[in-house]
Amino acid sequence: MKKIKSIALMLVAILSLSILTGCSSNNESADKAETRVVKTSKGDVEIPANPKRIVDISGSSEELVILGYTPVATANVDSYDTENVPSYMADTFKDTKVVGHSMMDTMDIEAIIEANPDLIIMAPRQEKMYDELKEIAPVVMLEDYSNDWEANLKQVAALFDKEDEAQAWLDDYYAEAKKIGDEIKKAKGDESYVVALASSGQFMIFSEGGMGTILKDDMGLKQPANMPEQDSITLPTVSIEGLSEIDADNIVVIGMESDKQDLAKNSVFNERWKLYILKCKSILLTSLQPNGKKIIIRRSKKCFNVSIK
Repeated sequence: MKKIKSIALMLVAILSLSILTGCSSNNESADKAETRVVKTSKGDVEIPANPKRIVDISGSSEELVILGYTPVATANVDSYDTENVPSYMADTFKDTKVVGHSMMDTMDIEAIIEANPDLIIMAPRQEKMYDELKEIAPVVMLEDYSNDWEANLKQVAALFDKEDEAQAWLDDYYAEAKKIGDEIKKAKGDESYVVALASSGQFMIFSEGGMGTILKDDMGLKQPANMPEQDSITLPTVSIEGLSEIDADNIVVIGMESDKQDLAKNSVFNERWKLYILKCKSILLTSLQPNGKKIIIRRSKKCFNVSIK
């Protein structure tokens, strides 16, 4: 009888140990599932698998929103109103605190601490803050893709294993851009388009980059054959005479209504030009952001007075 009791007690002990070991193993698995290790220029970094309180100072806040993460703090601001986010993102970022300007190398560190982040995303230009920031939360320093918005979206997506979501968004964007471009060409024929930024009587021409690239590459609208060459990120600048030599059918001027009036008064103004004014100078940065690009292709419907189905 005693021997039977001893065997029974031993079986209970073994069973209890198995349960405890199993629970421990499950907890360890859960802990591992809650984090992931990502490779960065600063080495491997362990980050939350599904962060809840991201502080983004890299300028990638729109990319995060596309992927399903609204940051609690951002440095995506309107360059003409640096205390606030761009107006087209105001509703999305209504509860998001501004902690600086993403193109600057320093941020409001106290505001970042107050945001209580579980992940901080930064750019190489802010590298001098890295050691200080990593004392607050895990920090990912992105590669500098400031001139390649698509590559930047993909690298942010890779942090969270969301490359498929990023590609789906890109496919949708390019499909919409092509559709609107095709409708504009159907309505206006094989006309050419040039985008210029008015600045003190001069005009900076978007031969490559910004809104010029959106119209040409994304929407498939024709540029004039004699566009000024752009050999760097600096936009070529021309006078109104130089603008007339480009000889575009449609001119989009980023500026104010007064710029249009000045053009109309000038003796070299060509009456056959179709002139459109975009009054939002912040469109310069809008054209570099994913959601901003969608704003531009949709705004072009009204800009060129075309009814899109």
